[in-house]
Amino acid sequence: MSTVRLVGDADAGPEVRAVFDDIRATRKTDFINNFWRALAHHPPTLKRTWESVKQVMAPGALDPLVKELLYIAVSATNGCEYCVRSHTAAARAKGMSEAQLGEVMAIVGMANETNRLATGYQVPVDEVFMKVPD
Repeated sequence: MSTVRLVGDADAGPEVRAVFDDIRATRKTDFINNFWRALAHHPPTLKRTWESVKQVMAPGALDPLVKELLYIAVSATNGCEYCVRSHTAAARAKGMSEAQLGEVMAIVGMANETNRLATGYQVPVDEVFMKVPD
């Protein structure tokens, strides 16, 4: 259950409406998900977060599906059910297969395990890994 009432379109002030309109236009949908409706209680946070997400998830060096897979991986590690579900739906819309999701989850599990082992044993970083390409 949410800790705040979700802001509906009828209750949205001009700042919130502007962000909601941009979300609709950018995503080519009428749907505004609950994450944005919760953030709408603080319009500066809503706007800043939307602008950052829009920039980071925009076309770039990484394929849009890869970006969604990375978002799923981080969300799973952080234990954010909302983000796992949201970005899994977005990845499926971009063509993610169940096999790809399975591999991502296998990598997440393995990375978390080996990260904890390396941290627990305080393994020193190999010198070869410290080199930065010219």
